[in-house]
Amino acid sequence: MVARGEIARFWSLESLHMVSSDGGTESAALVDDNGSEEDYSYEDLCQANPRYLQPGGEQLAINELISDGSVVCAEALWDHVTMDDQELGFKAGDVIQVLEASNKDWWWGRNEDKEAWFPASFVRLRVNQEELSENSSSTQGEEHEEDAGKNHHKHSESKHQMRTNVIQEIMNTERVYIKHLKDICEGYIRQCRKHTGMFTVAQLATIFGNIEDIYKFQRKFLKDLEKQYNKEEPHLSEIGSCFLQHQEGFAIYSEYCNNHPGACAELSNLMKQGRYRHFFEACRLLQQMIDIAIDGFLLTPVQKICKYPLQLAELLKYTTPEHSDYNNIKAAYEAMKNVACLINERKRRLESIDKIARWQVSIVGWEGLDILDRSSELIHSGELTKVTRHGKSQQRTFFLFDHQLVSCKKDLLRRDVLYYRGRTDMDDVELVDLEDGRDKDWNLSVKNAFKLVSKTTDEVHLFCARKQEDKVRWLQACEDERRRVREDREMGMEISENQKKLAMLNAQKAGHGKSKGYSGCPVAPPHQNLHPLHQRHVTVPTSVPQQQVFALAEPKRKPSLFWHTFNKLTPFKK
Repeated sequence: MVARGEIARFWSLESLHMVSSDGGTESAALVDDNGSEEDYSYEDLCQANPRYLQPGGEQLAINELISDGSVVCAEALWDHVTMDDQELGFKAGDVIQVLEASNKDWWWGRNEDKEAWFPASFVRLRVNQEELSENSSSTQGEEHEEDAGKNHHKHSESKHQMRTNVIQEIMNTERVYIKHLKDICEGYIRQCRKHTGMFTVAQLATIFGNIEDIYKFQRKFLKDLEKQYNKEEPHLSEIGSCFLQHQEGFAIYSEYCNNHPGACAELSNLMKQGRYRHFFEACRLLQQMIDIAIDGFLLTPVQKICKYPLQLAELLKYTTPEHSDYNNIKAAYEAMKNVACLINERKRRLESIDKIARWQVSIVGWEGLDILDRSSELIHSGELTKVTRHGKSQQRTFFLFDHQLVSCKKDLLRRDVLYYRGRTDMDDVELVDLEDGRDKDWNLSVKNAFKLVSKTTDEVHLFCARKQEDKVRWLQACEDERRRVREDREMGMEISENQKKLAMLNAQKAGHGKSKGYSGCPVAPPHQNLHPLHQRHVTVPTSVPQQQVFALAEPKRKPSLFWHTFNKLTPFKK
């Protein structure tokens, strides 16, 4: 934490007071669109929900539960793809049992049959940790009907309480989220705009994106939620309609998430200078914000939009079909799941384009447009024999991306070096499966073959795989490529030009001065064997936050084993 003496060097406290047009100090209360103040304050939130706001509160609660012998489960917000044996891989929505939470960044957990570390910021704790058994309300044949009635009544009360728990979590987290957005807008953005010598308009637009629009939208959303919230009997609350009413408004998160990687990069550059670090810390202290750095606050909208479907899924679980809100909750869950899926997919694509850019830089003699101009994901790669009409065969390594198929040739001496040999526009061709035997059009005997036939010209490409299973994989990959292109178009999946250019620029800088070929890529260090958890001296992964993509709150991780696979010429193989 920055000392107050250092903070004072930037400005006097008087210059940071929010002065209204009549010369008075502006109220810290939140004002809604009708000019009225909110019913709750920061102090109210702290008193009612201490663990939502206090740093380490959630972590402390988890450890208390685990120590008491309770089973603590969390649900994954995002995919966590890892090649490290010491880390736990999972997909969005997977359930992880938390076994150890003494480290704030990395938790130890179990997923299926494996125990390993996973980033705490990638998950959301379930509200109702103990599940009802399916037979909790059933009775055995020898039990009396009166006992059965009591058990059924107890089961009904438990269901009501669990629905109440979920409803209250949604309401409480929504109120706290509004507080965080208010702190960002009033604590950071307002002060930054006053210091024009430190920030340009373009810089502020890059760092904060459209978060002020999100703040305005979320205030309206919370206002409607409060109207539907039944304070006396929370389990009777009907909040599904609020999500459906505002579902189109949640589209503004797409712009924020698209902008977020650029915000991370810009903020990372500024934080290299001490005066910016001190400035942002001063803003935090004077706004009396919780002990989270600005990068953590800027991550909250991304986390929030991914939490909605998980919260609604749990609410739907404890909402009976007879409940008046059942259909709306079910529809709201599907709507918010689609929004979160788009964001999660965009996150994965943004991570992918950096690898694709580095791959292109490693190719010798690249010609034409950058691969990222049209593509953002590698679907499949492998070796095929390309056959000409005259029967001449060429052994090539092919990389199938969305929209295009790139052909490369291996160096005869250095097999880790690839030379660019051309590409095929997948939007302009049709896939034709060929039976083994003589091809009538080309009068050639073929085996494990297929064609790519141009829709606009008489150009035809004939390929042969070594094995039947290789051919099947290529045919499936081509179908997958077309399906993903359609899905991207339907979902509005786009990577901005600035993000593509930044990825290529970083790849070119990283590859400057290095010899071409995969062998120039870094090699990951050997794994360390982890000690059993009960020994309490396991090696926790480094916990310094990254400053890239959506992982501002994600602990820094070891070099990926991804580049190892370049030596096998399958760098992106899933």
